[in-house]
Amino acid sequence: IDGKTLSDYQKANPLSYKTALEIAIQVASALDEAHHAGIVHRDIKPDNVMIRSNGLAKILDFGIAKLSAPPKSLGEEDATAIQQPSTSPGMIIGTANYMSPEQAKGKEVDARTDIFSFGILLYEMMAGNLPFAGETVMEMIGAILKDKPKPLEASTPSEVTKIISKCLRKDRDERYQTIKDVLIDLKDVKQELEFQNKLEKTISSEKEEPKTQILSATTAGESLPATTNETLASKPKLNKWLAAVLSAMVVVGGFFGYRAFTTNQQIESIAVMPFENRSGNADSEYLSDGLAESLIYRLSQLPNLKVSPTSSVFRYKGKETDPQVIAKELGVDSVMTGRITQRGENLTISVNLVDTRSGKSLWGEQYERKMSELLNTQREFTAEITNKLQLKLSGEGEQKLTKKYTDNPEAYQLYLKGRYYWNKRTEENLRKAIEQLKAAADKDPNYALAYAGLADCHNALLAFSNAPSSEFLPQAKAWAERSLAIDDSLGEAHISLAYAELRLWNWAAAEKEFKRGLELSPNYATGHQWHGGYLETQGRYDEALTEFKRAQELEPLSLVISADMAHVYLAKGDAEAAVEQCKRAIDLDPDWYVAHQWLARIYVKQGRNEEALAEAEKAVALSKRQSVPLSTLGYVLAQTGKRSEALQIAEELQARFTKRQATGNDLAGVYLGLKEKDETFTWLEKDFENRDALMPWWLVIDPLNTLRDEARYQDLRKRMGLPE
Repeated sequence: IDGKTLSDYQKANPLSYKTALEIAIQVASALDEAHHAGIVHRDIKPDNVMIRSNGLAKILDFGIAKLSAPPKSLGEEDATAIQQPSTSPGMIIGTANYMSPEQAKGKEVDARTDIFSFGILLYEMMAGNLPFAGETVMEMIGAILKDKPKPLEASTPSEVTKIISKCLRKDRDERYQTIKDVLIDLKDVKQELEFQNKLEKTISSEKEEPKTQILSATTAGESLPATTNETLASKPKLNKWLAAVLSAMVVVGGFFGYRAFTTNQQIESIAVMPFENRSGNADSEYLSDGLAESLIYRLSQLPNLKVSPTSSVFRYKGKETDPQVIAKELGVDSVMTGRITQRGENLTISVNLVDTRSGKSLWGEQYERKMSELLNTQREFTAEITNKLQLKLSGEGEQKLTKKYTDNPEAYQLYLKGRYYWNKRTEENLRKAIEQLKAAADKDPNYALAYAGLADCHNALLAFSNAPSSEFLPQAKAWAERSLAIDDSLGEAHISLAYAELRLWNWAAAEKEFKRGLELSPNYATGHQWHGGYLETQGRYDEALTEFKRAQELEPLSLVISADMAHVYLAKGDAEAAVEQCKRAIDLDPDWYVAHQWLARIYVKQGRNEEALAEAEKAVALSKRQSVPLSTLGYVLAQTGKRSEALQIAEELQARFTKRQATGNDLAGVYLGLKEKDETFTWLEKDFENRDALMPWWLVIDPLNTLRDEARYQDLRKRMGLPE
């Protein structure tokens, strides 16, 4: 490799803080790649880092590296062969000046060993000398094992000092647990120092006499310049210089005045992102998701704070997305990210809260906790977030924030597992969620949130199971009522009960519970969405649209809410607005078949038959031929004169109906397209006899709402207890 080792590079090029950070970030990135592959270097030092002529850093000499775990792509025989020449315990390998304490003792090493050596490397780049002193190898090892690092100069950026200090903890459990965490903190510091550097340049550009250097300051990116004491040649020049200084003071004062004003403004909205699982163990995934959801739930209890719901923030799971981008897409002022690592009963949790209006970090901390302390940890985090957001709480708000839903750590962990499966939204996972939530309730029979979760799961099975609604809606109602019997203040539980009552055709009870639930949880997007659906069944389209708009404001990335708004707009006769909502959903997820299904219905109403047919066929393909999009295709085929093809779809749906894989509505839609009203009402009557949960909703949306002037249509609504 063409370049110089870091040792030689530092001798020829004294490092500024900026350059040192740039090199450190590159080295940390390379180590992250190695560690991700299961490789521990064991000899990180300046002589093993090469700086190429183009400034790129390379880690060299993996001669004593250790494979801590075989890569997944290797076969068992190859993996065994690679791991055979492992170092025996008690054997010391490495360079004394850069060894970790466990390495010096000859103990088993892991990736945290490289983090300690990296800390020494970073210290040396900042200070120009080593943190531990010793004239012999044994003295050096003794210093590493017992002594504290020598203090860095006061001019060293404090955040860099903190990073080095954490890397150099004697106990590896107290160090950074992954080099990725170090890398993230280094990038944050670099960004902050670059901002300071830009500010210095803004000030210096105001000066008229750049050669005159009376005042000097150390910046992140520059070494200290030699000052000169040139005598000012004339009074006019002095006046110009003074004017420049005053101008710079105005710029600085105005800038920091603005910063102080904007950053002291109360934050009114937040997105809590799913925690990154750094355990390397899929079984720990429920912790990273569940902790985020717990925080979202608690913060959502505050009426004056908009909190992005789980369904929105989980769209970013596993993606590296800039907080500013997230904030813009979700319409929030602040974003919290976190990382969690589980090692047995030990947890390492890192959090970072950013005010995205200014880019300023409001809170960044790493916590070492036990699994048994997780319940208290999420309460602690909620209080800390509230403090950092400068939220002013009423007595009621403080009670909601500090409320204890359970004191049983095992019940809480089971609840997190239940919610983890619930968020996956498949029939199989919903049934797994029910198992976990029941176990949580068994551990703590007074755990109201566990019963509310059970109600949610049974309500969700309506959309994700082919079983008749009579098998799970009564249970959803019973679980919600049990939750409220324990704690009547749970707004979400009232909403869950309202939804069950809605689908059981208990209209007055549904309206009462929706009203109470939204009083208690006014920022619950799903509550507004479901209430909009209730208003739709009553034919109150304007009120329904208002509720859907509020839901979309709270959850701008929701596909379902966009679809709900589309069919309300269509019912109101605003086809263009309906098209816009469908396209919004398709922009978010081109493969979501429901948006294509609704677009097909809108296009056929507009006479755009070819486009309607294309969208209907796409919906069928994307859904893998589910019954509702198949019904839509049959309706479009019938409406566009393809009668025989529509009848073939009707036959297929009839066969499914006998297997409980289609509803009467699915067939009614096709026969309506064929203009066979008697057959249409025959199939609607079958749904009425079965008390199909979604029948009231299908009746008021396109195309069945075109039957509203029919006496048989009005009779159906009357028998269902719905208004004319």
